[in-house]
Amino acid sequence: MLRSFACAGRGIRVLLASQCNARWHLVATLTVVVSGFSFGISRQEWMAVLLCMGLVWSAEALNTAIEWLCDKIEPNHDEQIRNIKDVAAAGVLLASIAAAIVGFLIFLPRLWRW
Repeated sequence: MLRSFACAGRGIRVLLASQCNARWHLVATLTVVVSGFSFGISRQEWMAVLLCMGLVWSAEALNTAIEWLCDKIEPNHDEQIRNIKDVAAAGVLLASIAAAIVGFLIFLPRLWRW
């Protein structure tokens, strides 16, 4: 079991080292966490925020893995591979949009009062 955690940790390091979008997600994650503590969001709001962050990070990791696997299987242009990669990228976009909406619902009222 410890080995599984070590492999997952390595995967996170590889993701951050190789993917610019993952580094942007890290900046967004840190910003949201600091904002959550600063504004004193509720337990329920933390649950929503953490679920959204987990969803976006998971989507980004899966998208990266799918892209790398597709590139390994077919290094040349292939329309079906392109569709697979585009659908995986759409998953990240949809997760990010949902997370942004949740973030706006939680943080905008606090920003207006600030």
